[in-house]
Amino acid sequence: MTRFDVKILGCGSAMPTTLHNPSSQLVNANEKLFMIDCGEGTQLQMRKFKTRISKLHSIFISHIHGDHILGLPGLISTLNILGRKMDLNIYAHKEIEPLLLSALDFFCPHLVFQVHFFPLNADAFEQIYENKSLRVCSFPLKHRIPTCGFLFEEKESLRHIKREMIDFYQIPIKQIKEIKSGADFVTPDGRVIPNEILTSPAKPPRRYAYCSDTAYCPDIIPYIEGVDALYHEATFAESEAIRAQQTFHSTARQAAKIAKAANVKKLILGHFSSRYTELDDLLREAQSVFPDTLLAYEGMDIVL
Repeated sequence: MTRFDVKILGCGSAMPTTLHNPSSQLVNANEKLFMIDCGEGTQLQMRKFKTRISKLHSIFISHIHGDHILGLPGLISTLNILGRKMDLNIYAHKEIEPLLLSALDFFCPHLVFQVHFFPLNADAFEQIYENKSLRVCSFPLKHRIPTCGFLFEEKESLRHIKREMIDFYQIPIKQIKEIKSGADFVTPDGRVIPNEILTSPAKPPRRYAYCSDTAYCPDIIPYIEGVDALYHEATFAESEAIRAQQTFHSTARQAAKIAKAANVKKLILGHFSSRYTELDDLLREAQSVFPDTLLAYEGMDIVL
């Protein structure tokens, strides 16, 4: 099975603290690194947790608030110093392009690689990236400015052909790929051997969803239905539900309600307000609704 895991680099909210860094994550899919958000200090977190900055493939920005983007100029500058040659793709709302290009023109006038911008649609579910084994989709969240969540999804694998069936029916090597793709096998004497006898199903594709920042929004449930892990913001405890509504954020209990309704396998809470030095109350409130809930922390690995 190929590698598919997530490293939490920062799970705090807008106000920096000594407990949490601003938002950023790395998704490692088959040894390619995809960054989600890039708050201040992200490149330091990458070094702290010994992630290979040279493997960074693309960056996905959920929205253009400072705690999700202020690490970008420094990160790109460091990539330039390290001699990166491969182009860097940034998926974000269109307003980021002039903002970031202005900073790069000032701080990185001799950039040796290209930065390409791909605008997100804040109003619809869309596939925004695809390679041989992975697809990434964006979908609208409910925040004060246009904001997107992201769904990372493995593509379906081929079925597994049984070794004993190859030997028993003397299946030619050139037909194995077709059988793995679902074809039946026809013996030299004309007998049709059904595919379900020859093969076993592949493991279900693994799926990871990222939802930060957002108010309570049941509209996202169809997009994240049944994911292996859901990262959902939990900026506030339930005692601050009015504040959450005013600022278009979620409480831990509301995040759990989304996880339960979407039938996800695991919920990870993050984007914690700086007002909380202890997070046990947030965890208890969420677990009362959705027991399989964890608190995010810097350096956390989510293995799918």
